[in-house]
Amino acid sequence: MIQGLRTVIYPVTKLAEGRAWYEQVLGHAPYFDEAFYVGFAVGGFELGLIPDGQPGSAGATAYWGTQDIDAEVARLIALGAEVDAPVADVGGGIRVATVRDPYGNLFGVIENPHFDRAKVE
Repeated sequence: MIQGLRTVIYPVTKLAEGRAWYEQVLGHAPYFDEAFYVGFAVGGFELGLIPDGQPGSAGATAYWGTQDIDAEVARLIALGAEVDAPVADVGGGIRVATVRDPYGNLFGVIENPHFDRAKVE
């Protein structure tokens, strides 16, 4: 089952510049900083930056938390969604996937064992 919002990912064309800009916006450094992903902790949620993808009004993807991503993706498909990006391990035990709802909207799911509900503000 969907547990709540966890992560919103923004694609940027220049990761270092994007990191610096969001660091100023948020007032602190990222907790995760690699060439393929930069993650900022924000009020118990995550703002992520990726160096690929298409920036713009349709560029951000919200990721909804689940404890069992395989079961959740299967449930979403059974409800009429189509896989956009299959379940992938992105490191640290974190797994993500995206589906398109029956209307074409991108819907992300994330299984993140590091998510701490106690930090949600």
